[in-house]
Amino acid sequence: MSKEAPEKTDMEKAVLEKAAWEKAAWEKAASLSFWSGPVEPRPLSGGLSNHNFVVEDGGGKFVVRIGDDNPLHGVLRVNEIAANRAAHAAGLSPELVHAEPGALVIRFVDGKTYGPEDVRDPAKLDRILSLVKRIHGEMPRHFRGPSPLFWVFQVFRDYGHTLRQGNSRMLDQLPRLLEAGEFLEAAVGAVDIRFTHNDLLAANFIDDGDRIWLVDWEYGGFGSPLFDLSNIASNSELPEEQQRWLLEEYYHQPVTGGLWRRFQAITCASHLREAMWSMVSEIHSAIDFDFVAYTDENLARFERAFEEFRRD
Repeated sequence: MSKEAPEKTDMEKAVLEKAAWEKAAWEKAASLSFWSGPVEPRPLSGGLSNHNFVVEDGGGKFVVRIGDDNPLHGVLRVNEIAANRAAHAAGLSPELVHAEPGALVIRFVDGKTYGPEDVRDPAKLDRILSLVKRIHGEMPRHFRGPSPLFWVFQVFRDYGHTLRQGNSRMLDQLPRLLEAGEFLEAAVGAVDIRFTHNDLLAANFIDDGDRIWLVDWEYGGFGSPLFDLSNIASNSELPEEQQRWLLEEYYHQPVTGGLWRRFQAITCASHLREAMWSMVSEIHSAIDFDFVAYTDENLARFERAFEEFRRD
């Protein structure tokens, strides 16, 4: 009589689930109706929300993003598609050439993907700021459909519900973090509304030598331009002098104590958003990535920024 196979551990189950999801994503990318014939998708590193592939077909080269709606992160692909199309019409992003449920096909940009050190380069930062100004000014002219809204402090509140329901390892810290979010929201006060990208990680900037392209519009929507500016500062760890330069160049005025205080508050919120995004991803993402370490790294950045904010 044969012995029953031992029950798999949680770790083994998780590895198998991730492998199955990666295989399904590859098969999805290979089978899109857009292709002229058989294709061989090549995995593209860097994505933490989707599976990304490079595909060559019919003499063209494309990036394929595989991912369904993700309500836990407020991601609706219909909004991402609309933002991508508007950004291309405004000359800010490569063309979205095909969309179907669970997949986007975007023209490949042959260029350098930025890292934080590139964003901190003064000449590159100047070009990035020009691009961000164009987002805020030009996107509404091209955007079609219902208007999505991004307000980071409501994101915190929703993440709080998700983390409690998922029995997050961070439950003991959650009340303190949500209270900090409320404190920061009051400090930011009233804001102007523009169309904003809301996920300005260095890796979302691609420089082809002539221009900088901006990709990944999952979180694009109407919101505060201060958040985009703080997102650049927090994600690429800009020193204070560059943060002040961003504000002065954007608003065309000296940085007053009030503006600087509001900017510091929303920069704290940007750090906290990244940390809480990762906390949720720890529980629900099948992407092969160390979200625990990413949570801890970004939470430490938030704690340092928030302590300094309260001390000033």
